[in-house]
Amino acid sequence: MKFGEKVKTLRKERKLSQGELAAKIGVSCRSVASYEAGTSYPRYQETYEALAAALGVDVNYLRTEDEVFLEDVGQRYGSRGQRQASAILTEARQLFAGGELSEEDKLAFLTEMQQLFLDSKKRARKFAPRKHQ
Repeated sequence: MKFGEKVKTLRKERKLSQGELAAKIGVSCRSVASYEAGTSYPRYQETYEALAAALGVDVNYLRTEDEVFLEDVGQRYGSRGQRQASAILTEARQLFAGGELSEEDKLAFLTEMQQLFLDSKKRARKFAPRKHQ
Protein backbone atom coordinates (compact mmCIF):
# COMPACT_ATOMS: atom_id res chain seq x y z
CA MET A 1 0.00 0.00 0.00
CA LYS A 2 1.33 3.42 -0.91
CA PHE A 3 1.99 6.14 1.65
CA GLY A 4 -0.98 8.25 0.55
CA GLU A 5 -3.35 5.31 0.68
CA LYS A 6 -2.15 4.49 4.20
CA VAL A 7 -2.70 8.05 5.40
CA LYS A 8 -6.17 8.29 3.86
CA THR A 9 -7.30 4.88 5.15
CA LEU A 10 -6.04 5.53 8.67
CA ARG A 11 -7.52 9.04 8.75
CA LYS A 12 -10.93 7.73 7.74
CA GLU A 13 -10.74 4.88 10.26
CA ARG A 14 -10.17 7.46 12.98
CA LYS A 15 -13.03 9.58 11.61
CA LEU A 16 -10.85 12.65 11.08
CA SER A 17 -11.25 15.22 8.34
CA GLN A 18 -8.20 16.36 6.41
CA GLY A 19 -8.39 19.67 8.26
CA GLU A 20 -8.49 18.00 11.66
CA LEU A 21 -5.51 15.83 10.83
CA ALA A 22 -3.63 18.82 9.46
CA ALA A 23 -4.25 20.76 12.70
CA LYS A 24 -3.03 17.82 14.79
CA ILE A 25 0.26 17.50 12.93
CA GLY A 26 0.91 21.18 12.26
CA VAL A 27 0.64 21.33 8.48
CA SER A 28 -1.88 22.80 6.06
CA CYS A 29 -4.97 20.99 4.87
CA ARG A 30 -3.50 21.18 1.37
CA SER A 31 -0.44 19.25 2.58
CA VAL A 32 -2.59 16.42 3.94
CA ALA A 33 -4.53 16.34 0.67
CA SER A 34 -1.30 16.10 -1.33
CA TYR A 35 0.00 13.32 0.96
CA GLU A 36 -3.18 11.35 0.34
CA ALA A 37 -3.05 12.00 -3.40
CA GLY A 38 0.52 10.72 -3.49
CA THR A 39 1.87 13.94 -4.98
CA SER A 40 4.06 14.83 -2.00
CA TYR A 41 5.56 13.45 1.18
CA PRO A 42 6.41 15.11 4.49
CA ARG A 43 9.74 16.92 4.31
CA TYR A 44 10.77 16.44 7.92
CA GLN A 45 11.08 13.41 10.19
CA GLU A 46 9.11 15.32 12.84
CA THR A 47 6.13 15.50 10.49
CA TYR A 48 6.26 11.75 9.93
CA GLU A 49 6.39 11.23 13.69
CA ALA A 50 3.47 13.61 14.33
CA LEU A 51 1.46 11.95 11.57
CA ALA A 52 2.14 8.48 12.98
CA ALA A 53 1.17 9.62 16.49
CA ALA A 54 -2.04 11.27 15.26
CA LEU A 55 -3.00 8.15 13.32
CA GLY A 56 -1.95 5.74 16.07
CA VAL A 57 0.62 3.76 14.10
CA ASP A 58 4.35 3.20 14.14
CA VAL A 59 6.27 5.71 12.04
CA ASN A 60 7.96 2.86 10.15
CA TYR A 61 4.57 1.70 8.92
CA LEU A 62 4.12 5.03 7.14
CA ARG A 63 7.66 5.14 5.78
CA THR A 64 7.80 1.57 4.47
CA GLU A 65 6.48 1.26 0.96
CA ASP A 66 6.38 -1.60 -1.46
CA GLU A 67 7.29 0.83 -4.22
CA VAL A 68 10.69 1.58 -2.67
CA PHE A 69 11.37 -2.16 -2.45
CA LEU A 70 10.23 -2.80 -6.02
CA GLU A 71 12.32 0.07 -7.36
CA ASP A 72 15.39 -1.33 -5.60
CA VAL A 73 14.69 -4.81 -6.98
CA GLY A 74 14.28 -3.34 -10.47
CA GLN A 75 17.67 -1.65 -10.25
CA ARG A 76 19.37 -4.80 -8.95
CA TYR A 77 17.64 -7.53 -10.97
CA GLY A 78 15.90 -5.82 -13.86
CA SER A 79 12.28 -5.83 -14.92
CA ARG A 80 11.91 -9.60 -14.61
CA GLY A 81 13.02 -9.55 -10.98
CA GLN A 82 10.71 -6.60 -10.35
CA ARG A 83 7.73 -8.50 -11.81
CA GLN A 84 8.57 -11.53 -9.67
CA ALA A 85 8.79 -9.42 -6.50
CA SER A 86 5.54 -7.66 -7.32
CA ALA A 87 3.77 -11.00 -7.81
CA ILE A 88 5.07 -12.30 -4.47
CA LEU A 89 3.90 -9.17 -2.63
CA THR A 90 0.49 -9.30 -4.30
CA GLU A 91 0.03 -12.93 -3.31
CA ALA A 92 1.23 -12.21 0.22
CA ARG A 93 -1.29 -9.35 0.56
CA GLN A 94 -4.07 -11.72 -0.50
CA LEU A 95 -3.35 -13.76 2.62
CA PHE A 96 -4.63 -10.81 4.65
CA ALA A 97 -8.04 -10.67 2.97
CA GLY A 98 -9.71 -12.09 6.10
CA GLY A 99 -8.36 -9.27 8.25
CA GLU A 100 -7.00 -11.53 11.00
CA LEU A 101 -3.61 -9.82 11.46
CA SER A 102 -2.90 -6.40 12.92
CA GLU A 103 -1.29 -3.76 10.69
CA GLU A 104 2.02 -4.23 12.53
CA ASP A 105 1.94 -7.99 11.94
CA LYS A 106 1.12 -7.47 8.26
CA LEU A 107 4.02 -5.05 7.91
CA ALA A 108 6.40 -7.45 9.67
CA PHE A 109 5.30 -10.29 7.39
CA LEU A 110 5.69 -8.27 4.19
CA THR A 111 9.07 -6.94 5.30
CA GLU A 112 10.25 -10.49 5.97
CA MET A 113 8.95 -11.62 2.56
CA GLN A 114 10.89 -8.82 0.89
CA GLN A 115 14.08 -9.85 2.69
CA LEU A 116 13.57 -13.51 1.75
CA PHE A 117 13.13 -12.49 -1.88
CA LEU A 118 16.38 -10.50 -1.87
CA ASP A 119 18.26 -13.30 -0.13
CA SER A 120 17.04 -15.89 -2.63
CA LYS A 121 18.01 -13.64 -5.56
CA LYS A 122 21.48 -13.17 -4.07
CA ARG A 123 21.92 -16.94 -3.65
CA ALA A 124 20.62 -17.68 -7.14
CA ARG A 125 23.10 -15.21 -8.60
CA LYS A 126 26.00 -17.29 -7.23
CA PHE A 127 24.92 -20.21 -9.40
CA ALA A 128 24.07 -18.31 -12.57
CA PRO A 129 26.50 -18.44 -15.49
CA ARG A 130 28.79 -15.40 -15.67
CA LYS A 131 27.12 -14.11 -18.85
CA HIS A 132 23.83 -13.70 -16.89
CA GLN A 133 25.32 -11.93 -13.87
